[in-house]
Amino acid sequence: MISIDHYLLLSLALLVIGVAGALARRNLIVTLMSVELILNAVNINLVAFSREWGNVNGQVFAVFLIGCEAAEAVVSVGIVLAVFRGRKTVLADEMDLLKW
Repeated sequence: MISIDHYLLLSLALLVIGVAGALARRNLIVTLMSVELILNAVNINLVAFSREWGNVNGQVFAVFLIGCEAAEAVVSVGIVLAVFRGRKTVLADEMDLLKW
């Protein structure tokens, strides 16, 4: 039987990998994937606690969150592609469009 502890450990692993990837990488695509990992850790927590408490509120909220994640991914990849066309790079250190 899989208990809630297993789900929480999986969620913790995804959170740690996501935070490490977001902080350590300079590539914006890898950073966006790391943010998605963090949001998936949140989804696992929502579903695990929903299952533990016997209601479906967390599962419904997780489905809506997945939809928001998809919209966020589309918009952010669109922004990265637009910047890449102008700058020919996807490195976060070279994104200085707002500097004087």
